[in-house]
Order: sequence, then structure tokens, then C-alpha cells
Amino acid sequence: MTHFTLDARRLLCPLPVIRTQNKIKTLQTGDVLEVICTDPGANHDIPAWCRIHGHKIIDTVVEEDEIRITISVDKR
Repeated sequence: MTHFTLDARRLLCPLPVIRTQNKIKTLQTGDVLEVICTDPGANHDIPAWCRIHGHKIIDTVVEEDEIRITISVDKR
């Protein structure tokens, strides 16, 4: 398992989801991806995308102006 970080700050919908999708394509099952974003819609869009594609949300942290979504990659 390897931990990766994706900086999607200052990107608006649908770019955080697209960047997440593109990064996950390069990862292996068991890897962890932390997505850092500022678009409030990403807090709904990224978990929805993960559910559709079988990835698991490990944690979501909402701070003042930032959202950190941690994803466990599952490519089965």
C-alpha cells in the first residue's frame, strides 16, 4: 500500500472528480489517495464517483476552506 496526494485546490466541478479518476487509473488496489480540494461540491461528487466505481472512502475532513477526502483504491 502506497499513499498518494492529489492537489485539486482551486479547481471547480467537474475537475476534482476528473483529476481523481485520472490519478486512480495510475494506482494499484490497496493504494490510498488523499484528495485535497476547495470546491464544496467535491464533498458529494467524489464519494458518489467512488461508490459507482467500487472505491472506499476512508475519511473526509472538512476544514475552513479545504476538504480532504481519503480513498482506498479497489480495482477488482
